[in-house]
Amino acid sequence: MPKFALISSAAKPDARYAAQPQPDDAALLDAYSNAVTGAVEKVGPSVVKIEPEGPTGGGGSGFVFTPDGFILTNSHVVDGGTRNLEAAFPDGRRLPAYLVGDDPDTDLAVVRVHGLHFPHAVLGDSKPLKAGQLAIAIGNPYGFGWTVTAGVISARGRSLRSRSGRLIDDVLQTDAALNPGNSGGPLVTSAGEVIGICTAIIMAAQGLCFAIAVDTAKYVVSRLMRDGKVTRSYVGFGGQTVSIPLLVARALGLAVSSGVLVASVEPGSPARHADLCEGDVIVALDRNPVSGIDDLHRLLSEERVGMKSRFTVLRSAGPVTVEIVPAASPQ
Repeated sequence: MPKFALISSAAKPDARYAAQPQPDDAALLDAYSNAVTGAVEKVGPSVVKIEPEGPTGGGGSGFVFTPDGFILTNSHVVDGGTRNLEAAFPDGRRLPAYLVGDDPDTDLAVVRVHGLHFPHAVLGDSKPLKAGQLAIAIGNPYGFGWTVTAGVISARGRSLRSRSGRLIDDVLQTDAALNPGNSGGPLVTSAGEVIGICTAIIMAAQGLCFAIAVDTAKYVVSRLMRDGKVTRSYVGFGGQTVSIPLLVARALGLAVSSGVLVASVEPGSPARHADLCEGDVIVALDRNPVSGIDDLHRLLSEERVGMKSRFTVLRSAGPVTVEIVPAASPQ
């Protein structure tokens, strides 16, 4: 019968399990506070309140990202550039602002104020971000000027539907508190680099807030500053995502179990010239599977403008290939 030894409470503990020194809570709080205040001191002077001239309401936030007065904000903040805008700075200056470019598909816009040597924020990199990383939002919620909230990156790679209907990919989720008026303001790291542009909240939820990743913003901003718009491919049909019966998908060797039903074709469009028909179901574009309208939006990028593209569609007689040359998207 095996013998069991009793461990006396007076026995000397194994050095491997000796109590480890615990971090000082006060020191941790001080480090956190210093990280937040340091980032705010660095970025805060560049954050502006954007509002229409006159007492018409609306507006939001934005931030200067070049020393000569270019400001990044949300498309819905500038309201399509249909109104005269004004940028209010933390130091009390109020300057007229005009629209440089607008992209409703990513809810981003660039406006500008005249002048030189503006305090400006640095655009960082959203690729290395990790869930749990400190995130700091600066904006003007409900008209309260220059408000700071802090939290973490809750998740990366979210998708968000823009007001135009397109899906915005690689959106950041954060629990840094955002409210109406924060839209267009920066989401920054403890180093004071912009990693996102605050854009949306879920009103009925707690701590579910979203920001457009800065890598997306850098691409869009370069196009807006160059052309005033972002060019995407235009085919010219109305469609909707539909499911494909599993037996049909297997029999045809399809890589998808859903596709895009062509509901209407616009007169004079590239789709009409290529004889795309109402009732066709698109399942691939240049051998890239298309399981829904969002897949199609991602594939119809600027690079396809003027290039022959092969759409695989299902018709009553079976799969056929329709060659379409996309045009630049009409604004």
